[in-house]
Amino acid sequence: MTTSKSAVVTGANKGIGREIARRLAAAGFKVWLGARDAGRGTAAAQALRAEGLDVQWLDLDVTQDESVVAAARVVSAERPCLDVLVNNAGVAINYDPPPSQQRVADIQATYDVNVFGPIRVTQAFLPLLVAAPAARIVMVSSSTGSIGRALDPATANHAVNLMGYGSSKTALNAITVAFARELAPQGIKVNAAAPGYTATDLNGFKGHRTVQQAAEIVVHLATLGADGPTAGYFNDDGPLPW
Repeated sequence: MTTSKSAVVTGANKGIGREIARRLAAAGFKVWLGARDAGRGTAAAQALRAEGLDVQWLDLDVTQDESVVAAARVVSAERPCLDVLVNNAGVAINYDPPPSQQRVADIQATYDVNVFGPIRVTQAFLPLLVAAPAARIVMVSSSTGSIGRALDPATANHAVNLMGYGSSKTALNAITVAFARELAPQGIKVNAAAPGYTATDLNGFKGHRTVQQAAEIVVHLATLGADGPTAGYFNDDGPLPW
């Protein structure tokens, strides 16, 4: 019987998610690399296994109930528990127009991945997380989800007004707190991470941070000790204002 810890990372075939999967596997975790595209998911997992890491593709579309339930069934067939869940999958669909011109359909599609996706996944994997001795859940949020920073002229977020994407991350922050409050008595820590403006295809690779830098806060929260926080919202510099 294996004694290594296990982790599931959603949206992990590329970008920040793939780097999170790599970092957790390098730390000794068995990692399920969640991706909805079989070709990209298996290719990413194979590349990481070529580095000597224990990574396996997990067929997982966070917008589909059946896919999420089936993914949890796959993991439960191999492991009695799950130590870490990273809800990383996210989209930014036509996020540039000002709020008065953003299409409701685009905002709904964004919420289906960024908000309802983490709820679906967390609920489906919760029995496995509860079975672990000290599970950790990380919601990959964004500093654009901070209302406090949006209203503070001294921050970079003050100049950004992405209603659909930003509000989806604000909602995700509230979801983080809700799960954290429920699960605290069971020793499960739930936190939100803001990786920063990272060069990924989400933003056309315009970000100034690398995926290695972005993954740092996520991995830190995924591997918190018993004295670590819960119901928090953090970037590399510490707590962020809600």
